[in-house]
This record gives sequence, C-alpha cells and structure tokens, in this order.
Amino acid sequence: MQAAIELKHISHSFKDKEVLKDIQLEVKKGEIFGLLGPSGAGKTTLINIITGQLSATKGDCFLEGTDSRKLTGEQYRRIGVMMDHFGLYERMSCFDNLKFYEMIDGKGTGEIAQVLKRVGLADAGRKSVSKLSKGMRNRLSFARAILRSPDILFLDEPTSGLDPVTTEEIHRMILAEKEKGTTIFLTTHNMHEAAKLCDNIALLNEGEIVEYGNPEALCRKYNKIQKFRLHLKNGEEMELRQENAQIEMLAAYLRNGEVETLHTSEPDLESIFMELTGGTLNQ
Repeated sequence: MQAAIELKHISHSFKDKEVLKDIQLEVKKGEIFGLLGPSGAGKTTLINIITGQLSATKGDCFLEGTDSRKLTGEQYRRIGVMMDHFGLYERMSCFDNLKFYEMIDGKGTGEIAQVLKRVGLADAGRKSVSKLSKGMRNRLSFARAILRSPDILFLDEPTSGLDPVTTEEIHRMILAEKEKGTTIFLTTHNMHEAAKLCDNIALLNEGEIVEYGNPEALCRKYNKIQKFRLHLKNGEEMELRQENAQIEMLAAYLRNGEVETLHTSEPDLESIFMELTGGTLNQ
C-alpha cells in the first residue's frame, strides 16, 4: 500500500543552524502518527515542509505519491491543518470563520453547522472568536481543519495549554477522524497523549530522529530491568527486581496473603527519551 506521507533525507537549515538532519519517515494511510520532541526540536518546521509552507534545504517529501512541491489545488484541498499560529478572525463569528474558509476553498460543503456540532460548538456558532475560551478556539481550529473532510490531517500541539476535560474532548475528535480513515500526523511533547492516540511515533531530538516504533513496543524494548511495585497490607511500599532472590520474596508475600496491590514498572516514552538523549520531552 502506498504511504500517505513519505520523507526522504529531509534536512533544513535557517542560516547557519541546521534544524532538521536527514529525516526519513513513512506514515501509513489511516494511522495516527506522532512526532514527539521538546520545543525547538524541529517539529513545526517539519510540518511546514510537508504541507508546502516551507521548502526543505535538502531531500524530498511525498504526499500520497505526489511531490509536496507539485501538489495541485485539489490535492491541497484534501489536506487539513491545525497549527497554533493559524489565526482565526477575532471579530467574525465561529460560523462566519468557517464560511470564509469554505469560500477560499472555492466550494461550499453545507456542513458547517454539522461540523460545529461535532466539535461541541453548536451553540456558539454566532459568537465572535474574541469571546471564546482557549479550549473553544482550539475546537474551532480543529473544525476548520476537518471541514473539508481531509484525507490527511496535520495537528501541531492540538492540546497545548488545555485543561484535562478539553484535552479529552480533542482526543475524542481525533480518534473519530481516524475511524473515518483519515491519516493523522500529530506533533506533541505530551508523552501520555502520544501513548494513548498513536499507532507509531518518532522521537525527534535536535533535528534528528533517535527512535521510531509503536509506543507499547518501544516501552517493552527498553524494559531492561523489570521491576514490581508492591503495597503490602501493613502499609509498607516495596520495589522488587526480577532477580531470583527478590522473585522468591515476592512469591512468599503472595503465598502469605500480604500483598494488597501489585504493579509492574515499565518505562514510559519520557524515560526512553531521557535515556536516549539525556533531555526531557516536556520542555
């Protein structure tokens, strides 16, 4: 099956600073792909290159087999983009913002009211953007990105700075788009978000991909020292390693009915990133 997005040896520099270094990636159709890295790692620059807003210094990018530098207007209309710096018109209502972008696309969908309903803004259609909360603005930006029913959806830090309830709403909408068959390219520094949503992720550090794979598979791969966390009925907390002597201790606690809770301790994406780079994702 042809890849939805294919990057071949993408590098990019701003003056003397190389921000992307020989990036090679393939994003499958219909998957949620996550690009993880701290602020300044090059995530937004890469999205700008893939979506044709920026030309790479070196390398080639293909969207569904077409060079991203040669996309037609109709091909662009099959791409949805939600980025933090993509402005909404403050004095215009939610409905009129979406109507305006429909006009730019050159065709009406008749779906504005339905899309606003899907993102939880049905009652805010006539409210001006200037009166929206940050969470409502994010949902409106998401509505704008999905209005054209895109084949590929780019989401740049879609839940940054949002409260847990609004974040969960955005996650629900992202998963709904996947159910429709949309390919989703997500950038984030939120490891929990990536682990929850993504089929595959790449860890980006200082412009280079340092690891790639399924989040759960990566956690298993780096689970070099298996540990067990115990909470005993007497209130004591313990951590045991998977070593013969300590496994015997664990078995004894279990036989004697002394264990209240037992959990395995596996690495998460944050600890994997720290192991590989010495830095942290949440910057």
